[in-house]
Amino acid sequence: MTQSAVKDARAVAADHVAPTPDDVQPCENENIHRTITGLVTALPVLALGLAGWQMWNWALGWNDIIVFLIMYIPIGLGVTIGFHRLLTHRSFETSPTLRGIFAALGSAAIEGPVISWVADHRKHHAFSDREGDPHSPHVGHDGGWRGALQGLFHAHLGWLFIHTQRGAKERYAPDLLKDPVIRFIDRTFFLWAVLGLAIPFGLGVAIGGTILAGLTGLLWGGFVRVFVLHHVTYSINSLCHFFGRKEFETGDESRNLNWLSIASFGESWHNNHHAFPTSATHGLGRWQLDTSSLVIRAMEAMGLAWNVVRPTPERQAAKAVSG
Repeated sequence: MTQSAVKDARAVAADHVAPTPDDVQPCENENIHRTITGLVTALPVLALGLAGWQMWNWALGWNDIIVFLIMYIPIGLGVTIGFHRLLTHRSFETSPTLRGIFAALGSAAIEGPVISWVADHRKHHAFSDREGDPHSPHVGHDGGWRGALQGLFHAHLGWLFIHTQRGAKERYAPDLLKDPVIRFIDRTFFLWAVLGLAIPFGLGVAIGGTILAGLTGLLWGGFVRVFVLHHVTYSINSLCHFFGRKEFETGDESRNLNWLSIASFGESWHNNHHAFPTSATHGLGRWQLDTSSLVIRAMEAMGLAWNVVRPTPERQAAKAVSG
């Protein structure tokens, strides 16, 4: 992969229309992977039912809301800023220490090890909404409402259980395979996932003063947080390629979905992102809230981020949808 391909994964597919075997990451034991994915998917759903029962019987406490937010915000930014804008698209540079911190926070979201996540996403951009895209709602499904629902389910969740189009790490993330900091975070993924559940238990005990408060902290800051963050991320893959507005010509079905922008920290300005994949800012309009971009700007002002990529007004005008 060339340096330009690292910055814009579409270049990976420039020399061929359909994916080749070299594009796909082999899976040694798909049944084990499916079982783990099923558990990671089902347990937060069960926890959400328990949370609903708690709210009905005890009322939701402020302690639980505080723990949820303390966990959701930094871990969510670990995915949006760390996994996505920094490591996948190289939209800015930072120190190895901060790169590792963002990668560890993103790993605590339990969306998969960082290098696999990046490889899948770069492959998504290389083949967006055509054969080879790991999670397009528009490829390989029948027409009509039934095909649309099948496509949305596949893009949202179903693709996690199959490995026929997953991005090959050696092809799509060779830079990360050479990065000792990221290799360490990737290798110790289980540690960060466990810490993402242990910390809210500790916070619950510290704030509420009881073991019961620790358990409800684990419920809300751990399992419910995992559920919400997972499905916000999954919605970028599914809903943001199906509903919303196209403001730029991108050659795919990416859309901007404004109501999802707060929970996704600005990721749902997805058509903007596909128009300018290396941009650190996704919310390009005046009223397009992009929390991740604001954090990167603050880091830039403090000298913690540099070489930040943003599209010029001229580039934006050249790609804008006419009329």
